[in-house]
Amino acid sequence: MNDLAKNALRQGMGINRRLSETAANGVDWLFKRDTLIKSGRTWFELVHDGDLMSVRYYELPEDDEIELTDGSRRPIERKQHAVPLVLVPPLGVTTETFDLLPQRSLVRYMVAAGFKVYLVDWGKPRKEHAHLGLIDYSYDMMSTALAKIRKHSGSEDLSLMGWCMGGLLCLLYQGQVKDQHVRNIITVASPIDLETGKGVISAVAGVAQALDGPAQLVSNYSNLRLNTLDPARLSLPPWMTTLVFKMTDPVGSVTTYLDLVTRMGDREFVESHSTTSDYLNNMLRYPGGVFKDMSGRVVTDNQWAKGRVTIGDHVAELDKIQSSLLAFAGENDALVPPEVAAKIVDVVASKDREFRTAPGGHMGVIIGSKAQNAVWAESAEWLAERSGAAPRKKPAGRKRKPAVKTKARPKAKRAARAKTKAKAKAKA
Repeated sequence: MNDLAKNALRQGMGINRRLSETAANGVDWLFKRDTLIKSGRTWFELVHDGDLMSVRYYELPEDDEIELTDGSRRPIERKQHAVPLVLVPPLGVTTETFDLLPQRSLVRYMVAAGFKVYLVDWGKPRKEHAHLGLIDYSYDMMSTALAKIRKHSGSEDLSLMGWCMGGLLCLLYQGQVKDQHVRNIITVASPIDLETGKGVISAVAGVAQALDGPAQLVSNYSNLRLNTLDPARLSLPPWMTTLVFKMTDPVGSVTTYLDLVTRMGDREFVESHSTTSDYLNNMLRYPGGVFKDMSGRVVTDNQWAKGRVTIGDHVAELDKIQSSLLAFAGENDALVPPEVAAKIVDVVASKDREFRTAPGGHMGVIIGSKAQNAVWAESAEWLAERSGAAPRKKPAGRKRKPAVKTKARPKAKRAARAKTKAKAKAKA
């Protein structure tokens, strides 16, 4: 057999193999989709299990290293940092946000970087949870979650890291409680300045502000007030939450299906596509109480950017937050552009504060293929420098009185005083 025939045979065998792989992946995608979904595979311990909110702890795996997105491997740091890390997802999404794929898992990455990693799971709200508002999440549930984490970890000091609304909930908590043991806060794509006119959120806020005057006029002559509406009527069903998140990258939502057709023979790509699609197609109900709180004066008065967020009788003083702060924004984020997220560094009172941009859109900046070498790696490095054990304070002991130096008397004076005492004794 000549070389030409050998090459033709090899090419034919390669085509046959790719066709077989494409057919097998296609069958799995059509009829056994669950076998392709790899999200939420990292083992965790349930630290708290409430009616809705729960807390997870991700332990050190027995493996010596983890696989990364680019195929490389990272050794696992066995010596852990003193300050635990608490991940706070936004509302409306599942916990798979931070554990999307085995090689693209924020929880695994941070554990490998030497952190004790906890995750706040907001649960899956039902219709009966529609009344829950910002105070329920940022104050009541967050306080409970951090108390459970402190008890489990044995550490008073904590670091918080939240994406989008998750970052806002971190800021709201700290603005209300002013917890001196929240040492570090990281926000990723969290909307702050809604008057920039940039991005979808700013545009929506602008419409709300434009309608605020007429709405107030109408409310003076009618009972149509936002604060009297039943939160259940404002609750977003799961399909609508899914639509909102997909709209942050409408082109990508379409092109990935086209890519799937052309790359059906690539098992790793099919698994990644199936997992991501499952995540995007299974968003959660958005509580009407939170939507109601955000739709009021908080938005129309641009309170986040002004540093004081008032919700009912609670006031979150963001301008008094002193925790070290690192804020990120996606370079191509159409929902929360850098101009909207950057304002937080001008609001807080922290001496240690910084803003950075990273590749990706609103979702890509935290779960995209480039997030690992940008937001994740930079956050781990930044936190490592600020997560050492706090210096011990010396115990306050009994204060000793300073020694009083007496002035020495001249010999002549001492002799005279002794002679006077002797005479007085003789007379007696």
